[in-house]
Amino acid sequence: MESTLFMYLCLMQNVEEILESAYQTYHIKDFIKDDPISIPYQFSRKQDIEIIGFWTAVLSWGRRASIIKSANRLVELMDGAPYDFIINHQDTDLIPFEKFVHRTFQPTDALYFIHFLKHYYQNNDTLENAFAQAIKPNDLTIKNGLIAFHEQFFGLPEAPQRTRKHIPTPLRKSSCKRLNMFLRWMVRKGDVDLGIWNQIKPSQLLIPLDVHVERMGHKLGLLHRKQRDWKAVEELTENLRKIDPKDPVRFDFALFGLGIEGY
Repeated sequence: MESTLFMYLCLMQNVEEILESAYQTYHIKDFIKDDPISIPYQFSRKQDIEIIGFWTAVLSWGRRASIIKSANRLVELMDGAPYDFIINHQDTDLIPFEKFVHRTFQPTDALYFIHFLKHYYQNNDTLENAFAQAIKPNDLTIKNGLIAFHEQFFGLPEAPQRTRKHIPTPLRKSSCKRLNMFLRWMVRKGDVDLGIWNQIKPSQLLIPLDVHVERMGHKLGLLHRKQRDWKAVEELTENLRKIDPKDPVRFDFALFGLGIEGY
């Protein structure tokens, strides 16, 4: 199927046509099972989806099979009920997390994630508020929400310095790839994304910029900046917004699929 698609795309002159064809090919439920988004799809409770979706997105670098394995291990450690575990765990329940490692994500990071999430959900019903409260209706993007979430996440006195590398911020010029992907999962409604939030508009989302999306952005003339940083995210998203003003990041899976298949 892929080779036929690539031959067809090579005959096209219009970038929009290429993206739309790739969207129809890759943005389908069949791709969920091999993607980290399959982890939050295991749950129906809003808070469960938020917690494990957030944590899975943060772990999403490296091979997808490895990401899914680590995320499933988290589900197991939280007894298959992330929200109940976060709210009701005892100190002895945290002992297994002292051995949880995923690449550079260490036990110190895992324990602080649990600590922050418990503190947060004792005062809030949904993680959406942590992002949405700083985003104004006329804001073009979610930039202010990402900045506010970073500040809130590390606002507790127990926050380890080393954990900061796992929760980026636009203020440090990071592409914020994993957080942008998490927000795509939560906000967009479609065949792939979960779409359980409604305070943030799909038009405000920003493209999760990984190596595959970046490469296809360059090949299609949608991205010219060489650094994979915040400015590159804004440039690519703005050009995608010209094609679909209401939902620019719906082409994320299309660009990723074309890139990973080697188009």
